Amino acid sequence: MENNNFGQVKISNDVIATIAGLAALEVEGIETTTTLTDKLLKNNGVKIQIEEEEVNLDVMVMIKYGISIPDTAFKVQENVKNTVETMTGLKVSQVNIHIQGISFKKEKAEKEETKQTKQQSKKS
Repeated sequence: MENNNFGQVKISNDVIATIAGLAALEVEGIETTTTLTDKLLKNNGVKIQIEEEEVNLDVMVMIKYGISIPDTAFKVQENVKNTVETMTGLKVSQVNIHIQGISFKKEKAEKEETKQTKQQSKKS
């Protein structure tokens, strides 16, 4: 919450969660931040704790198979911290990344494509 000459500015935790979730998705290799439970709870895969003017964030993500987890997690931490601080003016003290799973979507799509190509070449 920020005070100025005109009154107070209060930012909802949902807004901070949305900003953090979108910032995480901007990082290459991150598939999603929401599981079915997250969608039901409407928390965008982000848990927030605000103590005084400092924000602690827990970000749950699915990562694409074959991507370096440590490098990607660091990029997510940096991007979430910078984006939340820039957009809200709050200080982010921690961004904890929780890898919830690995996505194989692209690999499956490539296998399907290969299968279809082989089937078409057999027909010819």
